[in-house]
Amino acid sequence: MILDLLTTVIKPSEFGSVLKLKLSGLQNKTYPQPLRELAANVNDREFCYAALHKVSRSFAVVIQNLPGELQDAVCVFYLVLRGLDSIEDDMNIPLEKKLHLLRNFHQFSLQPGWNISNTGDKEDYRQLLESFQKVVSVYLRLKPSYRMVIDNITKQMGHGMADFAEKKVQTTADYDLYCHYVAGLVGIGLSGLFSASGFESALLEQQKTIANSMGLLLQKTNIVRDYFEDIESGRTFWPEQIWSCYAEKLEDYKHFPESKESLACLNHLVTDALQHVPDCIAYMKQIQHPKVFRFCAIPQVMAMATLAKIYNNPDVFRTNVKIRKGLAARLMLETNDLESLNYFLEKFTYKLMRKLNPADPNYLMTKKRLHRIIEAIDETKMRYTIAPDTTDNIEQSVLF
Repeated sequence: MILDLLTTVIKPSEFGSVLKLKLSGLQNKTYPQPLRELAANVNDREFCYAALHKVSRSFAVVIQNLPGELQDAVCVFYLVLRGLDSIEDDMNIPLEKKLHLLRNFHQFSLQPGWNISNTGDKEDYRQLLESFQKVVSVYLRLKPSYRMVIDNITKQMGHGMADFAEKKVQTTADYDLYCHYVAGLVGIGLSGLFSASGFESALLEQQKTIANSMGLLLQKTNIVRDYFEDIESGRTFWPEQIWSCYAEKLEDYKHFPESKESLACLNHLVTDALQHVPDCIAYMKQIQHPKVFRFCAIPQVMAMATLAKIYNNPDVFRTNVKIRKGLAARLMLETNDLESLNYFLEKFTYKLMRKLNPADPNYLMTKKRLHRIIEAIDETKMRYTIAPDTTDNIEQSVLF
């Protein structure tokens, strides 16, 4: 923590970004009271935003970029899925009860007054579910087109989570499918909400493949980064098909964090995540509204920054590795359009390239995927030349 602060201070652009973010108004709204007290003292909509702030402060900041009524729709969408995810993550729920809750959660979300007690592995998650009737109340006031998207995604996600509650993530196909259920569907659902709002084209919700990739990149980044936290909690998400190439047990990595086998496995999983970046760039090219663009782009550059930090980094096996707060603040403030998105994606791609080691078993594949990202970035830079003016004989060029 101290090292992170010192590093931020000696980087003027990051230190300035931290100050700007604090003064921007994006972080001014705070909720010091426990969620239980807020549930008793604020209206349903205010509770939803307080709960969002408690369970995901970074998302609460980013969502403020969204225009108009889309904020409420996305806020509720996130809380419904956070409630569902809290049930999946609670390892103390008997399997039969968990399966029932997961497969029917989309119906509970439509029942006025519904909530559930003593569920969730963190205090704020438990309080969210204990006061879930307030989320339901706001959910039922959303436009039918929004509710249809949320209900459909919640149903698919709940059934997918239930399927994986009874089996392990073994193959890479399992890994992709699991990440689809828990995150790819979020990308698809958000596309549906964007289209339903009218702020984006109706065609966007049809871009399911690249929307799925948006979610897979974020989810895989989190899964790779969260190895230590998950292994300590008794959860496993790393696909056996990959980790078994380098160790006999998944737990072995935390005992030998700096071994070449541990780092090779880590790098293999980072390489797997990188395959989704070109699709994410293709998706971002479809976004038209500046605020929707920022909402979508910021998590993507955060993911790339995280992948660049965790690649070949043995600390992943010792603790929960995060990017510097100053860097996060800079990414939040400066990722505003396709040009800035390209700049940061390119920056972290080259950072990854500099960390490559030809001795790594996946060196060639990692290098290939990084070059493909650079190609995808270059494809977004609209380079064309206007024909020379025959009168003045002046050639004009427009780049980007």
